[in-house]
Amino acid sequence: MSTHAHRMISATLIVIALATGGSLGAQELPRLMPDDLFRRNIGEQGDMDRRFPPHRVMDNLYYVGTASLASFLITTPQGHILVNSCFDRTVPLIQQSVEELGLDFEDIRIVLGSHAHGDHMQGDGLVKEMTGAQVMVMAEDVPLLHPGGDASAHPIDRVLRDGDTVTLGGQTLTAHLTPGHTPGCTSWEIELEEGGESYTALINCSIGVNPNYQLWQNPNRPGIVDEYRYSHAKLRSLDIDVPLGSHPGIYNLAAKYGRIGQTPNPFIDPEGYLYEIAINEQAMTLRLEEQRRAAGN
Repeated sequence: MSTHAHRMISATLIVIALATGGSLGAQELPRLMPDDLFRRNIGEQGDMDRRFPPHRVMDNLYYVGTASLASFLITTPQGHILVNSCFDRTVPLIQQSVEELGLDFEDIRIVLGSHAHGDHMQGDGLVKEMTGAQVMVMAEDVPLLHPGGDASAHPIDRVLRDGDTVTLGGQTLTAHLTPGHTPGCTSWEIELEEGGESYTALINCSIGVNPNYQLWQNPNRPGIVDEYRYSHAKLRSLDIDVPLGSHPGIYNLAAKYGRIGQTPNPFIDPEGYLYEIAINEQAMTLRLEEQRRAAGN
């Protein structure tokens, strides 16, 4: 049996264990609330503006973000794809990381985003101004970027739909609509190769519940809980070997970075992918129940 097959069997057993209230190996699923996961993702003071060492994740996919804001560069013979420009103030840090890898920032041709929050997509316009890249956005997030219908608020060259693909230089990314965190939250799937094997990577948009989100009977987003549940199921249905995310904490970058160069590649982690879905699903359920009780229901 191949190493890949062993990984997938292991991941399947973990899903069964979590779904039946079991354990993840010897570790019980911790009782984490949305606030705990939010703090994990945001990190310590200054982490958003502290460059994390740029590095190759696998194949032609590189990390060029900060200690708590993830940005990824996919290189191709026809230019680069940047996923997550982050804040305007982050763009120079991303540029520095790209150039430290020996790559040209000006070769960015496409800018994609995880979701329409400033810490992930505010810098889109600046990157476009610096490189001429096209900015592509999931349709459901366009109203957040164009409040009041103001198209000048954020550049958008292509509006995407669930399942659309983005191709450059022979490299294709698939856009998966995984709503909840925002209506147009987009998780990006990409095929990679290493050691003669193929691996599927996913840049998880985020299925985290911000501490201030109203889940129970939200008048502005009455379907928000259904959106999260849809995304939990959608992400579980994907066969992912290399989990990544819009924040490094989503895939435990700090620990994995210390094992770069080891075999197998530390970013191959299907169990961690399923674990992240499980702890976020549990946190959402706990917060929903908390809000329901507080409302006297």
